[in-house]
Amino acid sequence: MNLLPDVEGWLTEAQAARLDRCARAVPDGGRIVEIGSFRGRSTIVLARAAAAGAEVVAIDPHLGSDRGPQEIAARPELGEQDTQIFRANLERHGVLDRVRHVRMLSSEAPLEDAIDMLYVDGAHRFGPARDDLVRWGARVRDGGTMLVHDSFSSIGVTLALLASVTFSRRWRYAGRDGSLAEYVADGGGPSSAMRQLAQLPWFAYNVVLKVLTVLRIRRGPWPY
Repeated sequence: MNLLPDVEGWLTEAQAARLDRCARAVPDGGRIVEIGSFRGRSTIVLARAAAAGAEVVAIDPHLGSDRGPQEIAARPELGEQDTQIFRANLERHGVLDRVRHVRMLSSEAPLEDAIDMLYVDGAHRFGPARDDLVRWGARVRDGGTMLVHDSFSSIGVTLALLASVTFSRRWRYAGRDGSLAEYVADGGGPSSAMRQLAQLPWFAYNVVLKVLTVLRIRRGPWPY
């Protein structure tokens, strides 16, 4: 599928295809919630794929923080720039009127009613990541889908998954494309947990790559 090369972001082609497939499965009148939009690459994928009557909600405070690898501190001027580019990208791709942008932290945003599809790509530290998985994951209706970016890649996100999702009796692991993991709210269990634990060697490999990159021993793209 078209990966939107004109929109900055870290979503890969395979990951975009998975988001597209899951969004198309949301029924007319359903709701898709995205946590973490940056400049709109994933938002556009979701809005294009969603049924005409489905609601698409994008939650991102655009504070200029958590924009990418090693970018944690808030930078308001970048946040304003990101907001303007986000809206311009959505408008250029014809989906601005399909998306309701909630410019708030996900921890402060009012909880939506039942969610059919949740896409989590917010702050990657353990606390905020776990809060997103628990607080917003609880709003996903039975049979709904939750997708988590930077799974088995980010240390914080992976620890949050292990603490709140991996051994859950609600979430079944349905596979991944790179660091984008898919979960279905139709019952977890030992086999689901084992499939996730089997991803930990890949997680360790990604951590090593990141350390080598930060130390400038390795040259190459940040693993996603």
